[in-house]
Amino acid sequence: MAIGFAADRWWGDPARWHPVAGFGTVAARLETVVHRDRRAAGIIYTATLVGSTALLGVTAERICRHPVTRTALTAAATWAVLGGTSLEREAQQVARHLQAQDLPGARTQVGRLVGRRTARLTESQVARAAIESVAENTCDAVVAPLLWGAVAGVPGLLGYRAVNTLDAMVGHHNDRYENFGWASAKLDDLANYLPARVAALLTNLAAAPGARVDSWRTRKIFGDRHPSPNGGQVEAAFAGALGVRLGGSNDYGNRVEERPVLGDGREPGAGDVRPATRLARRVDIASLAVGILAIGVLARRGRRGGTHGS
Repeated sequence: MAIGFAADRWWGDPARWHPVAGFGTVAARLETVVHRDRRAAGIIYTATLVGSTALLGVTAERICRHPVTRTALTAAATWAVLGGTSLEREAQQVARHLQAQDLPGARTQVGRLVGRRTARLTESQVARAAIESVAENTCDAVVAPLLWGAVAGVPGLLGYRAVNTLDAMVGHHNDRYENFGWASAKLDDLANYLPARVAALLTNLAAAPGARVDSWRTRKIFGDRHPSPNGGQVEAAFAGALGVRLGGSNDYGNRVEERPVLGDGREPGAGDVRPATRLARRVDIASLAVGILAIGVLARRGRRGGTHGS
């Protein structure tokens, strides 16, 4: 896992033949066949794709029994499912546009990170969108897959990424996906419940020394106000750590959501996006340490159990 993490830090996502993009293509094609405006259809769709992806991981681990091939397999799977470096690079591009006072360019760039309409966003709203994306995806793209990998190996890495990708594809509130995407959205909420809280705690710890208390306090006060059971935890922790206020009105085209305000700081600005990416990087590294620690604890318990059983 550490090798895969290092590969993501060095190279980011593959420019071509990305396995997650391939999974998305398969999922989109299957959707055209099985889509129905019913929850049952969505449950079958989600179970088929997540189950088959996790089974692929189980099969790969059984084939790769030698320590060298197992290490290579786990490193490759970790690299494939992580997205922290690409997220950081995209957010830094937003910061460059904002600091150059290129608001149209910043609007276009932040549209690569968020699903809301960005054509009329103000500078502060662009910065807010970028910070919210960095915060939420620090959990989704790094902390959660590492924790699932620590607990369940390659099947955990691949299975989690399948869950999260399906939520991004069909877990939306609109006429097409309100029912069909329900299972994917709920499964993603479940898969991220503990990782989001770990990510929020790591954000509290990774904040600058003078901001740690504010990060903790903001998460405790505002974390549960977000419509997502998980997204608000990390976003509120980031808001407190950066001394800004997140949340507000988001226009998704088919609807406008009034998100609760997270934090009691100032409105975010152009100078807050880069600090958010630096904070995310520290959280990423801390989550790798937590994952490795979890692997060590689980391995130690496994050895004790084996000794007791013999």
